Amino acid sequence: MAEKKTPPKRKKPAPSGKKPAAKVAAAKRASKPGQDAAKPAPTGAAPASETPFPALPAADLETLETISRNVMQSALKSQKLMADMMRRSLEGDPALTPQADPLHASPELAQTWENVLGDPELLLQAQSDLYRGYLDLWAGATKKMLGEDAPPVIEPEKGDKRWRAPEWTEHPMFDAMRQSYLLNQRFLLSLVNNAKGIDEETRRKVNFVTRQMIDAMSPTNFALTNPDVLKATFETKGENLSRGLMNLVNDLERGNGRLALTQTDMEGFEVGKDLAATPGDVIYRNAVMELIQYAPTTDTVRQRPILIAPPWINKFYIMDMRPQGSLIRWLTEQGFTVFLISWVNPDQSMKDATFEDYIRQGLFQALECVEQATGERQVDAIGYCIGGTMLGSALALMAAEKDDRIASATFFAAQLDFELAGELLVFIDDEWFKEIGRLMDVQGGVLDGRTMADTFNMLRANDLVWSFVINNYLLGKTPQAFDLLYWNADQTRMPKTLHLYYLERFYKNNALSKGELELGGHRLDLKKVKIPVFMQASKEDHIAPADSVYRSARLFGGKTQYMMAGSGHIAGVVNHPDANKYQHWINEALPESREEWLSGAKENPGSWWPHWKAWLMTMNDTQVPARKPGGGKLKPICPAPGEYVKVRS
Repeated sequence: MAEKKTPPKRKKPAPSGKKPAAKVAAAKRASKPGQDAAKPAPTGAAPASETPFPALPAADLETLETISRNVMQSALKSQKLMADMMRRSLEGDPALTPQADPLHASPELAQTWENVLGDPELLLQAQSDLYRGYLDLWAGATKKMLGEDAPPVIEPEKGDKRWRAPEWTEHPMFDAMRQSYLLNQRFLLSLVNNAKGIDEETRRKVNFVTRQMIDAMSPTNFALTNPDVLKATFETKGENLSRGLMNLVNDLERGNGRLALTQTDMEGFEVGKDLAATPGDVIYRNAVMELIQYAPTTDTVRQRPILIAPPWINKFYIMDMRPQGSLIRWLTEQGFTVFLISWVNPDQSMKDATFEDYIRQGLFQALECVEQATGERQVDAIGYCIGGTMLGSALALMAAEKDDRIASATFFAAQLDFELAGELLVFIDDEWFKEIGRLMDVQGGVLDGRTMADTFNMLRANDLVWSFVINNYLLGKTPQAFDLLYWNADQTRMPKTLHLYYLERFYKNNALSKGELELGGHRLDLKKVKIPVFMQASKEDHIAPADSVYRSARLFGGKTQYMMAGSGHIAGVVNHPDANKYQHWINEALPESREEWLSGAKENPGSWWPHWKAWLMTMNDTQVPARKPGGGKLKPICPAPGEYVKVRS
């Protein structure tokens, strides 16, 4: 006989004839389409504080259609882009050859971690510190969850801007996440930095690669663990993510398959109008450079002109940005006749240009032009960064050739001794040289500006890479116009022969400081340079470290003044007196070590420019009538800033 089935029990109706709260809410949403659902919770619902995140707001049809349209457009563009990349890859386009380890750091990483794992004492100490940190973090997080105050177990490094959102310190969950990340960061770096049996070059590379990986894994870089992104997602109903996807696709498309991260509005400025706008004229041009003579702003000028050799790795207008911060404009206002070399943005036709070509066709040709334009044989020369490296080499060559056309030399953030050359040393080894050579061969004998920009951005990845990943792709914002970032993105190309020579002879072999560099048939000796020298360094410079510049200052055979400014590679140099920012240290002596120099140095507030001007004037203060561009033997070719600086890479 069939078993009798018990009918299922019916749910009791809601008391007083009321519908369940969920059905009431659904009915209200259905009756009022498009209305924001951010209303008080129905009776019986859990308090908002018991849920980790606020309820998703109801999206109206128009919003859904907008998101769908944006996502559809992004998907279609992505498909087209991926299809094009696949086609190029199948055709053997070397620009798209994947490089899983572009720094070729795998051997060094393997060696370092093998040594770490073979050191029980180091492992035990690091694990003990990590365990103790997590115990303290757990205790503090528990107190915060109960509404009590708890001091942080670990704080981020000074200047780390990733944790500016208040939730990272005020919300218990995000605060615990932040401190957990910092504890893990400290743990990994302590193992790498304290590994035994590792040479300094290996340790430097492994530390750099480890930091890159740690920075990439920061909780700030992911949508679900970044409070700013979560808030934006709820407030915009997800449109920030669809806009971010469009931004990502556009950057990939602009980079022709390589990510060209947008840092600023590249249409927000015009060189010659908003930037590099100090009046003057180009009075000479050859294949390597244009020479600019700037218009005077005073009735009389100092008799001896100034000639500036900027770096060719960047555009010169970092010294002529906005008028209120322009070094070049300030020099003309102080009564100097200013000439400046504007380097060409080289194309494939210049792949064989040499370091000596840049000295003879650039600096030496400019000296001849200054004499034709003013009648003055001698100048006070300035070299900035790599332009300073060239200037120092040229001075040693001029000493060998008995050429006295440079009466004094000033160096801005420039290195001649590369023993302590800073973070860029991580890119100097045989494997990296092969990779750079491969890239330049792919690009027809030049290194493109984007590769140079990517290299410098890696040195400050959190500020110059990940902050824009968050802003552009997760928050879906468009970068604003910012002059310094515009200049940073306006990179130049590098000729293969010149660039490899510079990396090998200076960074890798440190040949100039050792007296092993040869040019024009002469072995260069900086001790034979007897002219007055002014060496500017910046306290926080990560490209030309203050210690490295100090070692460079001690190479000369004459009177050298070393001066250290506050801030870094750019702000330490370009610091207009009217800004009243930072400070500088002065000590006329030049003892063996920078630590000894610093102990005897006097700290002064504000810009160092007035002190430098006084140094220049002590050597020559004779005044002559102001010189206008074209007033000598060389006539104007075109208005400043010329044509070369406007060529984009």
